[in-house]
Amino acid sequence: MTVSNVKTDHASAAVPPVARPSAPAHIIRDDAEAIAVAHALAAEFVKGSSKRDRERIWPVAELDAFSQSGLWSINVPKAFGGPEVSYATLTKVIEIISAADSSIGQIAQNHLGVVAAIRTVSDADQQKLLFAEALKGTRFGNAFSEFGSKRAADFETRFTDAGDHVVVNGRKFYSSGALLAHLVPIVALDDEGRAWYAIADRGAPGLTVIDDWSSFGQRTTLSGTVIIDNVKVPKTFLVPGYKGYDKPTADGAIFQIIQVAVDTGIAQAAIDETVYFVRTKSRAWIDSGVDNAWDDPYTIQAVGDLTLRLHAAQALLEKAGLAIDRAVAEPTADTVAHAQIVTAEAKILSTEIAIAATNKLFELAGTRSTLAEHNLDRHWRNARTHTLHDPVRWKYSILGKYFLNGENPPLHAWS
Repeated sequence: MTVSNVKTDHASAAVPPVARPSAPAHIIRDDAEAIAVAHALAAEFVKGSSKRDRERIWPVAELDAFSQSGLWSINVPKAFGGPEVSYATLTKVIEIISAADSSIGQIAQNHLGVVAAIRTVSDADQQKLLFAEALKGTRFGNAFSEFGSKRAADFETRFTDAGDHVVVNGRKFYSSGALLAHLVPIVALDDEGRAWYAIADRGAPGLTVIDDWSSFGQRTTLSGTVIIDNVKVPKTFLVPGYKGYDKPTADGAIFQIIQVAVDTGIAQAAIDETVYFVRTKSRAWIDSGVDNAWDDPYTIQAVGDLTLRLHAAQALLEKAGLAIDRAVAEPTADTVAHAQIVTAEAKILSTEIAIAATNKLFELAGTRSTLAEHNLDRHWRNARTHTLHDPVRWKYSILGKYFLNGENPPLHAWS
């Protein structure tokens, strides 16, 4: 018998699970429809994005619309009934949604990453089972990262074999999407120290999700503490995630590129807010000699510079998506390394432009842009928070080792 040593002092603060969708989700036909649906959703999501951030209102209706739209199954392979769009398209979708509300864009990140991992590591029967869940609108959350470990990949959560199921025990944090997920993939180690995704039902006995995310940014990513106390997971839902990293695969690059798209979305939103504010509310500077803030030559130059840098990041993002497509179709040491490298380049530029654009917004728009009624600081808070997921300073190291010494990047979810 497994005896749990997981502390459950806060179990009374558990958030109850949400019901599965009553109707099957739409299935996207092709890349063009995916982009069109993303734009339509973004036009609605942006309307309440500031209020949701200010008051930390969960995007319940928005998330239902997002997952039911078919955009959460766009990387399900065609062989299993999915659209299997290009990763260049998938990241454009995330960018469009994130420009409207970056918290909603981030919620889909781990779901799409897990779908990709299932394609890489699961056998045909498990793929059929789990892809069917994604296609009908089931949302995967995540319970990956842990709070007190020395390194991100040091996991204390473990499972034990119990015949036709496993029993999982542990504690997680940074669990984006878990609060309103239908299934929660838990990264847990087996007896040999190998990491698996134990995909638990959100309402499984012993699975407690607590709404205690207190970051100043990405406030409504539905994250928090996940307590796993003797949670039973059927072996059909036990995915050998470690196989995605014991040989070259695109899995790590896929997790990374979705983060890039969130950041380019934040940058796009900040530049759009800057242009709108300067053209409608800002005053010309006293020494400028012009009547309108939008005629200020320094403002013109700055907006041009920001836009150029965003376009450069977006160009690398598209290039990385196409490189990932090649690595998925033909996973070799060379194709995977190339996908990782271009994704790392995009990650650097997206981080820099997200922080620059969200900071420059206030300089160009002026003092009145800092008034609480506008809540424009949410863009900087979101950029600063989300870009901390993995340090860009290490991306430069990856690039230097690759181009100078021919050393391929390490194989893990942060590379």
